[in-house]
Amino acid sequence: MTETRTDKLEETVAHLSRIVEDLSEIVARQEREIDYLKRRVGLLLEREASREVDAGGTIPLADQKPPHW
Repeated sequence: MTETRTDKLEETVAHLSRIVEDLSEIVARQEREIDYLKRRVGLLLEREASREVDAGGTIPLADQKPPHW
């Protein structure tokens, strides 16, 4: 009886260890993707800011206060 219980516990630990490894790989991949996307967004923001400066140097419409303020 003890041997069967021990076997079940070892099997459970093995499955949980595998799940933890899989999740760790997923999190690492997502971290790399997030870093990549952050760099891309930063480049796009810089590009858009330079376009706005080239277009007349005005404050972007989204950053202007509404006239009723």
